[in-house]
Amino acid sequence: MGPSATFLDDRGKAKHVLGLLRSARARWSKTWRGGRYLLGTLVAATATLAAAPLLCVPSLAQPWAERHRRRAGALLGQPVAPCPRPARRDLWWLVTQVVTGLPAGALALLLLCCLFLTPVIAVLWWAFPTAPWLPVMSVRITGWGTALPLGLVNLVVLAALAAVALPPLARAHARSCLAILAPSPAERLVERVTELTRTRADVLQAHGAELRRIERDLHDGTQARLVAIAMRLAVAGESFSDDPDAAAVLVRQAHAETEDAMTELRSVIRTIYPPVLADQGLAGALNALATRAGVPTHIDIGPLGDVPAAVEAVAYHAVTEALANIARHSRATSASVRVTRDGALLRAEIADNGTGGAYATRGSGLDGMRRRAAALDGTLEISSPPGGPTVITVELPCA
Repeated sequence: MGPSATFLDDRGKAKHVLGLLRSARARWSKTWRGGRYLLGTLVAATATLAAAPLLCVPSLAQPWAERHRRRAGALLGQPVAPCPRPARRDLWWLVTQVVTGLPAGALALLLLCCLFLTPVIAVLWWAFPTAPWLPVMSVRITGWGTALPLGLVNLVVLAALAAVALPPLARAHARSCLAILAPSPAERLVERVTELTRTRADVLQAHGAELRRIERDLHDGTQARLVAIAMRLAVAGESFSDDPDAAAVLVRQAHAETEDAMTELRSVIRTIYPPVLADQGLAGALNALATRAGVPTHIDIGPLGDVPAAVEAVAYHAVTEALANIARHSRATSASVRVTRDGALLRAEIADNGTGGAYATRGSGLDGMRRRAAALDGTLEISSPPGGPTVITVELPCA
């Protein structure tokens, strides 16, 4: 075997060892997370048992149950949103918390205490010459020759027991917590109907406001200009035979007013359905929008397929509003827009490196974006911690 082959063999062994170390580290991380969750469950179950008379009050039981529902979701990597539920479900969870949390937490406490006390007792064996060894292979210690090997054996066995028992036990408890506190199909249906009712009211309100805006724009702008044009043309017609020069001036003024009226009419039409969408599609419209954004904007658009016109309009208006907010308020030096299609879901993600602190107050542009998305059964999420960055995600169903 040559030097190069030996080097490759040693390199392969090193990679294998690194892989084992990473695996062991990940396993220990899961064990520690599971043990910490179960210790918290033990404390919570003890507190629940001690404060049972107070927690029977629904107004106190609900936030207590909701807190532990979020803990369970965090352990399982499943973010949970607050949801209404009957008070009896919270009370049933209190009973389950005590019945399952006390033994599960006590087991975790026993394993972790033994695990951390094993090295201490191995070193201090001389302080307890008559004490039997902890808890695996209980043999009396007579010297360092028995203390260190037995200490190592106990440490390995306890660590293996903890790694095998604690993570699945913690996950099982977390799943039971989420299952008990999750809404039933009937409650989900009620929640869905409530959400659709609220969305329908928002859509009707937004639709009414949009109609009033269009009517106001047409009445105060285009209609007023058309009336002025008609009056000028009427005066020009009456004065043409007596003063052709004055009539010509009125005709030229009417022509200029006609061009202004057409410009205003195109502006109103653009707010209803931007012509650029009809001409270039969503990808072309967003690329054109980026070129005139107030900050340098990078556009990344994946294959979108056929997108309904209503979805295109909402996505375009959302990106337009987000980029306008970035230019006005964020003090950002760059922005990005990423639009992707995942099955029947269109996702638009607008990000900037500004100062953050954006949130959707009622009546704001972001609230308008949320309402537009909700009208199509879509969602809008805002991540904008103080100091930035800001990421706005709009998800719209295309089916």
